[in-house]
Amino acid sequence: MEFKNRVFGCAIVKAINSNYNADFSGQPRTLPDGTVYATDKAFKYTVKNFFKVVYPKETIFYFKSLNENMNPISLDETYVKYFGNYPTGNNKKQVVSSKLLTCLDIRLFGATFAGTNINISIHGPVQINHGVNIWHENNIFSEQITSPFSNKTNDPEAERGMTTIGRQSKLQEGHYLHHFSINPGNLSEIKALAREEAQAVSTDDIIKLKAAMRQGVTFYDSASKAGTDNEILFWIQLNENSKLILPAFTDLVKALPEKQEGKTVFDFEKVNQLLSDFSSEIETKELYINEQSAIAINLPDECRILPLFGINGEEV
Repeated sequence: MEFKNRVFGCAIVKAINSNYNADFSGQPRTLPDGTVYATDKAFKYTVKNFFKVVYPKETIFYFKSLNENMNPISLDETYVKYFGNYPTGNNKKQVVSSKLLTCLDIRLFGATFAGTNINISIHGPVQINHGVNIWHENNIFSEQITSPFSNKTNDPEAERGMTTIGRQSKLQEGHYLHHFSINPGNLSEIKALAREEAQAVSTDDIIKLKAAMRQGVTFYDSASKAGTDNEILFWIQLNENSKLILPAFTDLVKALPEKQEGKTVFDFEKVNQLLSDFSSEIETKELYINEQSAIAINLPDECRILPLFGINGEEV
């Protein structure tokens, strides 16, 4: 079934002594005022990784693949891998567009496809903002680490005494808020180009997206991201015919500086005030929360509270 509702919401990612999204120097990314942030691509990577592992029958196009020499393959090679050789003829853009829309990540996030002699831009329904740390501190620390191997490879044995020394940097505590929106109508133009063969965003796609947005960060496990976990997914789904536009939630959700029983308290009072005037425009209000680490207060009326983890989620 085609999904036609627009959605607004936010996802909050917790990082404790962790580096959720490093820059090329290995430091947590910071804005000019020192506020730590993460790119939208960091969050989308964890979503696509979740898709790849949990839903192996889905094609995830924009995800690194390696050739037999353990090198990343090109865009053209990726297309051939999934769909065979490029089509020829006057309708090749229609055919390629239709093929691309069979990929879950492209149906949701869109794509800028610049292949050999063919360029296609797909405006994805799901738009995710950079995640900004809404915790009151931005404490970054670094520590030295050593490798078990010598840093000398061609020198005499007497000069091989030192092992390689490195450095890693982490954020003491952060709560990154990614605002997002979903507008299935963004695919209307490319669907018209690809004609009746084009695949639209389905309700099943949205179920999978919600599962990945709730737990993809926790699911993705690495040494640098140990201590980084999903914390909250807030989901406001409008009525199908609603024209309502909501602002980004980045400045509306507050993380209070004082914790309760070791849990971070998130205040939704400004969101509540915003939504109170538009109750007739809203179909569902949902909050998925990790109750082991977070508390949400001043939620909108009739907001369903659900567990963060689990493929589909069950109401608390």
